[in-house]
Amino acid sequence: MTLVRGAWKLLVGVKDALVLIFMLIFFGLLYAALTARPNTGAVGSGALLLDLKGSIVEQPEVASASELLSSSAPTKQYRLRDIIRSLDAAASDDRVKAVVLDLDGFTGGGQVALDDVGAALDRVRAKKKVYAFATGYEDAGYHLAAHASEIWLDPMGLALFSGPGGSRLYYKGLIDKLGVNAHVYRVGKYKSFVEPYTRADQSPEAKAASEALYASLFQGWQADVTKARPKAKIADYVKDPVAATASGDLAKSALTAGIVDKLGDHDAFNRMVAAQVGTDTRSMSGGGADFAAIRLDRWIAANPAPRGGAVGIVTVAGSIVDGEANPGTAGGATIAKIINRAVVSGNYKALVLRVDSPGGSALASEVIRGALVQAKAKGLPVVVSMANVAASGGYWVTTASDKVFAEPTTITGSIGVFGIIPTFENALAKVGVTSDGVTTTPLSGQPDIIGGTNAAFDTIIQKSIESTYGRFLTLVSGARKMPVEKVNEIAQGRVWDGGTARQIGLIDAFGGIDDAVAEAARLAKLDPKTTTAVYLEKPLGWSQSLAEALMGGEDDDDAQQATDLPSTMARARFAMLSQAIADVKSMTTGSAVQVRCLECPLSAAPAKPERLLDVLMSWIAK
Repeated sequence: MTLVRGAWKLLVGVKDALVLIFMLIFFGLLYAALTARPNTGAVGSGALLLDLKGSIVEQPEVASASELLSSSAPTKQYRLRDIIRSLDAAASDDRVKAVVLDLDGFTGGGQVALDDVGAALDRVRAKKKVYAFATGYEDAGYHLAAHASEIWLDPMGLALFSGPGGSRLYYKGLIDKLGVNAHVYRVGKYKSFVEPYTRADQSPEAKAASEALYASLFQGWQADVTKARPKAKIADYVKDPVAATASGDLAKSALTAGIVDKLGDHDAFNRMVAAQVGTDTRSMSGGGADFAAIRLDRWIAANPAPRGGAVGIVTVAGSIVDGEANPGTAGGATIAKIINRAVVSGNYKALVLRVDSPGGSALASEVIRGALVQAKAKGLPVVVSMANVAASGGYWVTTASDKVFAEPTTITGSIGVFGIIPTFENALAKVGVTSDGVTTTPLSGQPDIIGGTNAAFDTIIQKSIESTYGRFLTLVSGARKMPVEKVNEIAQGRVWDGGTARQIGLIDAFGGIDDAVAEAARLAKLDPKTTTAVYLEKPLGWSQSLAEALMGGEDDDDAQQATDLPSTMARARFAMLSQAIADVKSMTTGSAVQVRCLECPLSAAPAKPERLLDVLMSWIAK
């Protein structure tokens, strides 16, 4: 009997091993199929279709395979450099007869990113037709559509331009109601990140700074759109949208004002494109198009980025956090490792730091800066290229560079420091819970989350915040060759647009990533005309690569999501409520000492809607 049981266990073990091997082979083949790069011959010819169902970002966030299988899969994000490389390749490739922008479902991107994509569309339009279609146009979508040769609008659609700005969440009333005590430590007259926890509205100083910033950004948007499409009466639409649409037929109003060129539904638009580029019964676009379409994901794969170069580009995108992090979030330790490996490899003669971040942890920002200092000590020039946002911690990391490039609409500055520690003594007292204990020093048990912080702890933390601010000023002073007193005047947590930042000395020159690479080559005594650059990023894990491959397809069914403009705008505003979850998480689990900007937008997928609903329902229940 013992022999039989042993044989049975052996058979079961062999069976389990075979099942495991089969599953590994199956998922390995699935992964290989999903990540296989099509060759250039598999692309075909027709119109390059940019069916943008999501946002354009500097570095997409990485989702796990399990998240994609859930009902709350992240919103699709498109890498900016992939879009630009694809458009530049399309401009010179005879297989691409035209470029089509389908902007239903487009959720935007930073202003610098949209400027760059617009410039790439102009380069295509100089050689080929660019067609744009949407059920409705708002600021971000029209920012791209304005660069098209011909703009179509659904007859039941409309165009509305609202400009930057709007409401922001303030939690002071809720905090008081719940009995939470938010201990705030700050330096900087304009460091408004803490205001939602200390006020029920925006302070006059923060409001004045925001008004100046948004006015500059909106002026930049109008200038770009007007230059791309001079016949569009944008000023009238912005000044008095009610009068501009007085006829009642909003689509015809847009046509009359030169905002669009043609009115027609999606099918009519597709037939028009098919007449220009040919038909394709296979409808490769995945959206039911009957024109010969080249899918963006296939085109990107068929036109890969260079794999080598003498200049390494390191990306700091998203919130700056302590420790390791996946792409889309700037982990201090992760980015420092990337920099250190680039130095040790000896393959690079210079580094470019591409920054698109509103900041975050002061410690993580210093870790990144320290790695750059070590790179410079090894003889590698460091040049910064600011994208949409390089503020607070995003500015801190730039102070180790030899030169800083930004765009006029880059958001930067916010040189200030703050810290927030919540305690719950009042909230617990409401339900009859109190605390008591014995201390041996003034700092025993501090910070006391359940009993409240004491004066000694508060004083020390405030001094720490002030010390960090002093170091911030010193770093900027050394980097910008400016007296500390002068830096303090333009710091105070105030946010600046790129144009003003250049005037006050926070950046060196206007320019994009290509200008930064060329400057890095010159500093390394290389020929900018022949020097190539390569992006250095954390390699993805197996499950992350699988998730990225699954997200890369463009055959998703979007039929259940409304594409009319009011619904699209409402979804964008509703996403702001999701920020409440991120704010609570930042306050309770983030770094106690932060250099972060409140006014700076962060391109990221909104919080999961069902989780937000749970939070709202719990608040209502109270």
